[in-house]
Amino acid sequence: MAATSESSAPLTAPAEPTWDPNPSDRPALWLRPTIRIRLTLLYGGMFLMAGMVLLAIIYILAANALADGVPSLGVSGSDIRVSSDRCPPLSSAASLHEINVALSGCFEQQRAAALHTLFHRSLMALVGLTVVAFAFGYAMAGRVLSPLGRITRTAQRVAGSDLHRRIELGGPDDELKELADTFDEMLDRLDRAFESQRRFVSNASHELRTPLAINRTLLEVQLADPDASPELAQLGKTLLATNERSEQLVEGLLLLARSENKVVDKKPVDLSEVAAQAVEQTREEAHTKGVALRGVRQQVFVQGNGVLLERIALNLVQNAVRYNVPEEGWVEVTTEPQPGCAVLVVTNTGPVVPAYEIENLFEPFRRLRTERTGSDKGVGLGLSIVKSVVRAHDGTITAEPREGGGLDIRVSLPR
Repeated sequence: MAATSESSAPLTAPAEPTWDPNPSDRPALWLRPTIRIRLTLLYGGMFLMAGMVLLAIIYILAANALADGVPSLGVSGSDIRVSSDRCPPLSSAASLHEINVALSGCFEQQRAAALHTLFHRSLMALVGLTVVAFAFGYAMAGRVLSPLGRITRTAQRVAGSDLHRRIELGGPDDELKELADTFDEMLDRLDRAFESQRRFVSNASHELRTPLAINRTLLEVQLADPDASPELAQLGKTLLATNERSEQLVEGLLLLARSENKVVDKKPVDLSEVAAQAVEQTREEAHTKGVALRGVRQQVFVQGNGVLLERIALNLVQNAVRYNVPEEGWVEVTTEPQPGCAVLVVTNTGPVVPAYEIENLFEPFRRLRTERTGSDKGVGLGLSIVKSVVRAHDGTITAEPREGGGLDIRVSLPR
């Protein structure tokens, strides 16, 4: 495991995140009341209720059939023996009345035993058939709802910026096919809209950069003229700084527009190397402002776009350097592996940031206690670009005010 370090200091992890662009409140998969589970319970419950009603009807009919009455017995003779497995034996010495009473009691016991056997065996059959009904209902519900799964998978791929996919559901012309066809039509319109947006961003990039580049060239040529008056030179420097600010604003807006979609073509990127490059690019500015750069960066790879990931680290480090204390300020940049993700942490000294201001800092053109105001520290798009790029990589970003001033910003990216 490789590590890069400047002057190292222990970094404490933030306690509770105050901002998370991807909150996850969904219950676990096995706790979710899916449509398939609900349909299975509905089918199985209806079968169980119908079986119980049928069992009750059969039981009542059988009981009525066995309760029609017990016939009386008239006999004559001297050798009569009546016995049964459930009835006590009856000797021939008994009178005719005793025989009829005994037979009536015997028939009543036989009737109760028959009804008891019928009830228990029918109940066992009902339980078995209910289990089969639930299993059959679950299988049939899955078969009926399989087009919905196909629609869901297509929607998930579309969410990853793959707008060229279509469901193209076959089968009977039912409600599910109508839904799939409607979804395909919507994807066609979205695909055309996003393609138009991409062309617009490309054209705007060219149209906006060209005049700004021409202005910069003309101003630099004028400033290079040794015969220029001091007033003209000062005006040229002011216009050049304004032009540079406009170029930064255009680049930030175009990057923000491009980073709103998810990254599809991902490659392994060493997050520690990305962070180290950002630190090196910011070192001169940090030295000018008297801000010390430090931190230990462990090697950890993530899946993503290297250019965009470098933009995350660079914007965070630049923001931490520019919004710092005038004296003895420091910025700590660390990377560390976590289970299933890689974490980039940027901690800095600086002004006290109220907790309620954290979320506003990630909005475009928003700064601490200001909104759409001029500043020589940037154009107000740095953290909003970071949020968009992190979201495009399926990651999360959290920020926590430090006690005494400054921020702890933690970026988690899937590995």
